[in-house]
Amino acid sequence: MFGCIYIDIQLVTVPLTHSALRVTRKQNERGKESPVGGALSWTAALSYEKPQRAGLAGRPGLRSRAGAPGCSVAVSVTRSSSSSSSATDAHTHTHAQGRSHVFDIRCYQETLAPCFCLPIHSNINQIAEIILGETKAYVFFERSHGDMHSFVRTCKKLKEEDAARLFYQIVSAVAHCHDGGIVLRDLKLRKFVFNDGERTKVKLETLEDAYVLAGTDDSLSDKHGCPAYVSPEILNTNGSYSGKAADVWSLGVMLYTMLVGRYPFHDIEPSSLFSKIRRGQFNIPETLSPKAKCLIRSILRREPSERLTSQEILDHPWFSTDFNALNSGCGAKEVSDQLVPDVNMDEDTDPFFN
Repeated sequence: MFGCIYIDIQLVTVPLTHSALRVTRKQNERGKESPVGGALSWTAALSYEKPQRAGLAGRPGLRSRAGAPGCSVAVSVTRSSSSSSSATDAHTHTHAQGRSHVFDIRCYQETLAPCFCLPIHSNINQIAEIILGETKAYVFFERSHGDMHSFVRTCKKLKEEDAARLFYQIVSAVAHCHDGGIVLRDLKLRKFVFNDGERTKVKLETLEDAYVLAGTDDSLSDKHGCPAYVSPEILNTNGSYSGKAADVWSLGVMLYTMLVGRYPFHDIEPSSLFSKIRRGQFNIPETLSPKAKCLIRSILRREPSERLTSQEILDHPWFSTDFNALNSGCGAKEVSDQLVPDVNMDEDTDPFFN
């Protein structure tokens, strides 16, 4: 009924500083046909390569589990048996069980531009494959093992030693982006995922919400972000604000939530929540160490110019604390504030900034 899957050889090109992924599609490849309900299903093997370029030392090519160059990907394509000219979107998956994101074929390169602007970094998730369909681009990222939001919610709060280890990696990723001229905007715990099942290494999942700066000026005017993490200046101004300073504020919200187990600012009513954020007043449990309190207060400053930069956060003495010397019997005081929620205030689809 359907003879072959016709696919062309294409090269994903991005006119930026680093190499794009080469997407090689085998032409006229016919896989196994198997009836699925009223449809036919094929599975075709596609090969992907990430070419090396001069000046890109340390950026590895894609490799399969066996370590051979290239990566074999299984692609399941389902076509309706009622019409040979119509097709559903391809359902794609990789042997490595990487997470996929689907973009419109007309704008996926622009959306992924930040991914190609930056040198590789161990705490930023890398694109593993890109599969181009007729109308969609299927982008696969390296495998992850859960996100920070779910982890903190499960743990209620983290010990300072664990929080310091993970937060340092989070800030390292943000600082790398800032140094590369990229503002992340919608920063939150859910954006960071674990690279291993032991939950020891964390990485920024994607850069699809990031903004590439044209120069050294990091001024932004859009009001983009999750309400619980938004900075006061975004709420207070109709003009521009520092994108990097707004990212740092979000880092402060993340650190507070990791250590305390609740957001520093919370209210079920958006207007009340934003009023609290504008005032910039919050309580820190006395059971946190002095250095942890210092770092939180140095980040969650209402005035953007008074906040530490992402690079300055990495130099804070809290990260070099002898945590074994801290009183391990102390826990945060019982509070009635909202714990880290399952959804609600942390959803990407939250309507407050529409």
